[in-house]
Parts: sequence; structure tokens; C-alpha cells
Amino acid sequence: MGFFEKYLTLWVALCIGVGIFIGKMFPALFKFLGSLELMHVNLVVGVFVWLMIIPMLMKIDFGALHQVTRHIKGMMVTLIVNWAIKPFSMAFLGWLFLKKIFYSYLPADQIDSYIAGLILLAAAPCTAMVFVWSHLCLGDPYFTLCQVALNDTIMIFAFAPIVGILLGISSLHVPWGTLLLSVAFYIVLPLLIGQGLRTKILKEGGSEKLHQVLNFLHLPTLVALLATLVLLFGFQGKIIVQNPFVILLIALPIILQVYFNSAFAYFLNRIFKVEHCAAGPSALIGASNFFELAVATAISLFGLESGAALATVVGVLIEVPVMLSVVEIVKRTKNWYER
Repeated sequence: MGFFEKYLTLWVALCIGVGIFIGKMFPALFKFLGSLELMHVNLVVGVFVWLMIIPMLMKIDFGALHQVTRHIKGMMVTLIVNWAIKPFSMAFLGWLFLKKIFYSYLPADQIDSYIAGLILLAAAPCTAMVFVWSHLCLGDPYFTLCQVALNDTIMIFAFAPIVGILLGISSLHVPWGTLLLSVAFYIVLPLLIGQGLRTKILKEGGSEKLHQVLNFLHLPTLVALLATLVLLFGFQGKIIVQNPFVILLIALPIILQVYFNSAFAYFLNRIFKVEHCAAGPSALIGASNFFELAVATAISLFGLESGAALATVVGVLIEVPVMLSVVEIVKRTKNWYER
């Protein structure tokens, strides 16, 4: 482990602080960067996500994709956690914490809206960042790609009904443009670019050259991760400074939900004797969220200034630091898992 990776937690903390500070000091700059979006998908964040996931997608050899069949049990765990447990556990935790434990500390007229935002966040499994989490915990890239593709397919049909049931909305408006654009922008295009670069490099220099290029891109990938963190916290710097206590209370059930679902998936994979290289990504996708879709849906349903929109934004803010801690747990428990 290099110096940069060894102290990644420190860099994350610094980037959070820098993002909040710059966002508060230069709101006009972040307002401009935030306006560079298409169907609620921010293009600046998208570029940094590309820098993170394209090197990982370059590792995939489609000729060897059939090997993912040995991880069928891990795929089943992923589906169970993402669609049968995660949205409902988040609804329960949101009700327990925001409507019971923290009720007297929150604006009463916004509590239902906050819970709605949490449900929207949990009902959309991660699409792009899971490639980063999988890479950091040495997960199987073929398994990761297949589970993301399967989740995205299911999400097109299941997102609206599940959210509709939990929110009690019979005619839920799903921002299909955001959903389809995100899948194309975060999966299809990076995959095409990654595979194009892989083919070109292998043709010119073989597998040794590809290995050298991937090693060279390792540090820029981590820098892109930290730059994304600065941007996300910079976009919401004003909100964080104005509502720190409310944000903290909303964050607690989200954090608990992340650890609960990742631990449940991890243990379930261990019971079914799934290899660690698949159990890690399975646990991570079961904990992380497709926040672009959640934020867009919250805004379209409840409005930009709603409690639901704020709750989804809190999910965005804690996504990276909390998921990095889950990655670290998965890595450190590998010997115990395989025992």
C-alpha cells in the first residue's frame, strides 16, 4: 500500500473540510459548476466519475465474462438485499429515528418529506461508484459489471412500484430521462471507451503495456475520487453550514442502513460460501445508492427546497466517506471471511 492509499482516510477528511470551506467562500463558482448538468446529471462530477471507472472497465476481458457464472449465489444475495431488504429497512429506520427518536428536534411539517427522501435514496442501487468500491476492495470486475447491469435492468421496472408502495403514491413520476441518461453516461459510454482503450493498448504493446498503463492511472483515479468529494461538499457547503444539526440527524439512519445492509449481504455471502472477491462487491452495492436518480426524483416530486430533496443530498454527502469505511472493513476481514 502506497503513502497516498495508507492515509486515504485523512485525505477524505481534508477534502470534506476543503469542499465545505470553498463552497461557503465561493458560492458563485459552485453555483456555476452545479448548473452544468443535463437532466439532473452533473457533468463535472460525471467527468471525475469517468476518470475513476474507465481504468477499472479497461481491466474487463469480455472473452472471460463467462467466469461470472461461478458467483451465481453472490448475484442472488445482491438481488435479495437490494430489492427485498434495502428499501424497506430504510423506511423502517427513517420512521424509527425521524418520527420517533428525533421527532422533537426536527420541524414537524418536514419529517414525512425527510422519510420520503430516505426511501427514494434506498430504492435506487448504485450504478457508477460501485466500480470504485469494488476496485478498492479487490473485487472481481466481471461480477461487479454483471451485478450492476442486472440491477439497472430491474431498476427500470421496479423503482417506481417499490417507491410508490412505500410512499403511498399511486402514480409516481419517475424521471426516466435521468435514469436512462445516467445508465448511458455512467455505464455504456465509459465501458465503450474503456474497452476501446484496452483493445488499442493490447494491440500496440500487449498485456505488459496494459498493466503499465493501469498502474500509471491508479493515482489519478484516487485523485478523481477526492476531487469528487470536494465538489459534492462544495455544492452543499451553504446548506451544511445553515443546517448542521438537521443534517446530522438525517444522516444517522442512512449510516446505520449502509452498515446494516452491507453486513447482512457480507454474512449471507459467507454462509453461502461465495468467494471474497464477489462477496465484497455484493456487500458494497447493497449499501451504496444511485443518488443522481434519488435527487432528481425528490426534486421532481417534492420540489427543490423540500425536505425530501435535502435528505437525498445528505445521502450524497455521506456516500463516499461511509462507503470507504465499508471498503476498509471488507479488506481487513478477508482472512476471517475465508477461514
